[in-house]
Amino acid sequence: MIALIIGLLLMAFGVWAVLPFDFPMGLNWSSQVIEFLKGGGPILAGLIGLIAFFIGIVDIKDKIEAKKEEKAQASEEEKK
Repeated sequence: MIALIIGLLLMAFGVWAVLPFDFPMGLNWSSQVIEFLKGGGPILAGLIGLIAFFIGIVDIKDKIEAKKEEKAQASEEEKK
């Protein structure tokens, strides 16, 4: 329950921090948040691409191993 309350408070702070000064005591961090997203976007895209690349390699290896197992099972059934 405490984690839920803390999470809601942090989300409320995040929204409050980007509100303009017209809102009572707003921090007006919206321009800094946009700059952070602009700078972090390519880095995040690169990391996600790297993870997707490694997942693709593992998927190919799994498919090759599954084919080997199917061949072994088929040859084992032929022997019977």
